[in-house]
Amino acid sequence: MTSTQVPAELRYTDDHEWLRKVGPSTVRVGITDFAQDALNDVVFVQLPDVDSEVTAGESFAEVESHKSVSDIFGPLAGTVSATNDAVVDAPELVNSDPYGEGWLVEITVADDADLDALMAALLDADGYLQVIAD
Repeated sequence: MTSTQVPAELRYTDDHEWLRKVGPSTVRVGITDFAQDALNDVVFVQLPDVDSEVTAGESFAEVESHKSVSDIFGPLAGTVSATNDAVVDAPELVNSDPYGEGWLVEITVADDADLDALMAALLDADGYLQVIAD
């Protein structure tokens, strides 16, 4: 198996999504290097509309490869405040730069304090590495 990138500054879910805090109440979300590698060549990305509500644990987007279609689950509840149109136009960005240009959406939560608590409850890099090792 090739070495999977798991940046220490991010938080992770068991569903192979990463989160980066980009504002007091906003996170950027994408799929992990492990997930994009498992999908192989991403050929289509379906993102929600800006201002759509995201429910924690429920599907809000899809990433499709030649191998399968994968749902992207809400890592936390909030409102979609931005989408990355670049991955809609060039889905291969999810493969080539999953933690950079291949991000999917930004989600804003109602309360800044909630975001900090939610982020603290997610997996850190070491925890995520244990998940993918199993």
